[in-house]
Amino acid sequence: MALLALMALVVGTGGALGAWALLKLIAVATNLLWFGRLSVRHVLITDASVGLLIVVIPVIGGLIVGLMARFGSDKIRGHGIPEAIETILFGESRLSLKVALLKPISSAISIGSGGPFGAEGPIIMTGGALGSLFAQCFHLSAAERKTLLVAGASAGMTGIFGTPLAAILLAIEVLLFEWKPRSFVPVVVAAMVSFAWRPCLVASGPMFPMMASLPGPGWPLLASAAIGLVTGLEALALSTSLYRIEDVFHKLPVHWMWWPAIGAIIVGWGGLIDARVLGAGYASIAALLDGSLTIRVVAALLVVKAVVWLVALGSGTSGGILAPLLILGGAVGAMIGQVLPGGGGFWAMVGMAGIMSGAMRAPLTGAVFAAELTGRFDALPDTIVAAGVAYAVSVLLMRRSILTEKIARRGRHILQEYTVDPLDLLQAGQIMTAAPRTLSSAMAVSDALDFFAGGARHRSYPVVDGAGRLVGLVSRTDALRWQAGHAMADATLAEAVSDVAQPVAYPDTPSGVVADLIIETGIGRIPIVDRNSHKVIGILSRQDLLKARNANRKAETGRSRFVGRGGTLPVEPDHKGTSG
Repeated sequence: MALLALMALVVGTGGALGAWALLKLIAVATNLLWFGRLSVRHVLITDASVGLLIVVIPVIGGLIVGLMARFGSDKIRGHGIPEAIETILFGESRLSLKVALLKPISSAISIGSGGPFGAEGPIIMTGGALGSLFAQCFHLSAAERKTLLVAGASAGMTGIFGTPLAAILLAIEVLLFEWKPRSFVPVVVAAMVSFAWRPCLVASGPMFPMMASLPGPGWPLLASAAIGLVTGLEALALSTSLYRIEDVFHKLPVHWMWWPAIGAIIVGWGGLIDARVLGAGYASIAALLDGSLTIRVVAALLVVKAVVWLVALGSGTSGGILAPLLILGGAVGAMIGQVLPGGGGFWAMVGMAGIMSGAMRAPLTGAVFAAELTGRFDALPDTIVAAGVAYAVSVLLMRRSILTEKIARRGRHILQEYTVDPLDLLQAGQIMTAAPRTLSSAMAVSDALDFFAGGARHRSYPVVDGAGRLVGLVSRTDALRWQAGHAMADATLAEAVSDVAQPVAYPDTPSGVVADLIIETGIGRIPIVDRNSHKVIGILSRQDLLKARNANRKAETGRSRFVGRGGTLPVEPDHKGTSG
C-alpha cells in the first residue's frame, strides 16, 4: 500500500497534466474548426458564425475520428469508462501507449468539432492509460496495476472538474470492484495530488459555483425524491434508446469507420436547431444551475441534446457521457422546478445527481458530485435522496447500467454489487468435518491397498501416529502407484509418506486460504490440525467449502419469522461448526 501510494504521487501529477492537455487540445480543435485560427484560448461554439457549415464541421470531425479508430486503435471508440472497466477486469489492467496518445486527440477532435460530449470519459481513459503505462514499468501484479490505472483515472477526473471526493467515489463504485486499503489509499493520493495541481493548470474553486438559496427544510426531500423517480425513468429511456440506436448502426451496410461521420450528420442538424447542443456544453450546465434559461429553451435543449448525443454515442465516436447526462438530468430538474419554490437552478442540481446515479449506478458519486461541482454541500440531503431513488428505479427496471450494457453485449458478465466472500468470513474450524477417519502410520501398505480396494469412501485419508499427530496424507493415487510398483507392499504408511510434504491448515485458518491451498496442490481434502500438538482434529474438503457458500445463499434468500410465531422469542444462534 505504501509503495503504491508513493507511485500514485507520479500518477496523480500525470492525471492532472493529462486533464490540462486534453482541455487545451479541445480548445485548439474548436478554434481551428469553427474560427479558422490556431489558438489554445477557450471559446464557445455558439459564438461562431459559420452558416450551413454547422452541419459539415461535425461530419469532418466524425470522419477523422473514424479514420483514427480504423488505422490507429479501435479502443478509442466509445466514451471510455466501459473500456476502462473491461481492461481492468479482463485485460490485466494493461493499456497501451497508443491508446494514451490517440484517445485524448480523438476526443478533442470529436468534441471540438461539435460532438455533444464531455471531457470526463476521455480523461478517465487517458489518465487510466498513464497510470497503467507507469505501472507496467515495474514488476507489479495485475491488481496493483489496476490500482494505479484507477488512480490515474481519478486524478484525470479531478483535474477536469475539481471534484476529488466524487472522483474517489467513482473509483470505488465503478472501477475498482473492491474496497481495500491497498487500492483506496493510492487513489486518494492521486486524486488529491491532481487537486493540488489544478489551480496552477486549470482553475480553482467549484467548476459551476451556485449562489442560489436553498428552499426551506423538510418538504424539499419529498420533491427531490420525485425528481429522483423521474430521472431514474429518464436514465432507463436513455440507456434503452442508446443501444437500440447502436443496433441500427450495426445493421448499416458500411464499415464501422464511417459510422461517426454518419452520426455527425444528425449532430450538425441538431446544431442548426440549437447550437447549445454542440460541444461539451459546460455553458449550458452553468445556465441551468443559474436558472437563467426559459422553460421553452430548457425543453428544446433537453430534446435536441438527447437526440444528438444518443446518435453520436451510438455511432461509436469518441467522447464522454457525464457532461451530457448533467445537461439532460439538469434540464428535467429545471423543468420540474418551475412549479416548485427555490428556483430552477437548485432543482437542476438535484436532477443532475439523480440522472448520474440512475444511469451509471453510482449513487454516492452522483450525490456528492452535484454538491462538489457547485460548492453546495448544504444540498447533500437533497442530492442523496434524488440519487438514492434514481438508483432504486434503475436497479428495479434496468438489467444493467449504461456503462456495463456495452460490456455485456461483448459476452462479458459484470457485477457491480460488493459482497464479502463467505469463505473469507468463516474459519476452517467452523466448516470442517470434525473427527475424521484416519489411518495409522503403523498400517502396512498392503493393508492400505486392501482398504482402498474395499470400502474407502473418500479419495484420501490423513495418516497419524500413535498420539494422533499428522504424519502425512495417503490417497487412491498413492495406492495405485504402490500397487504397480510392488516394492512397497511390506512397508508401513509411515515409511511410505514420511518424505512427502503434506499441506495442512489450522482451525483459525480462513476458509478462503484453504480453498486456495486446494487449488494450488490439487489435493481435495486438507487435514486440519491443532496448532500446538499437531493432532488431526478435522478435515476440510471441497464439499465443505460448497456448504459454506450454500449457507450464505440461504442467508440471502431464506425467509423466516421469529417474533410473533407461537409466542416464541429469537434465540442466540449457535456458531459451532458443523461437520461436512
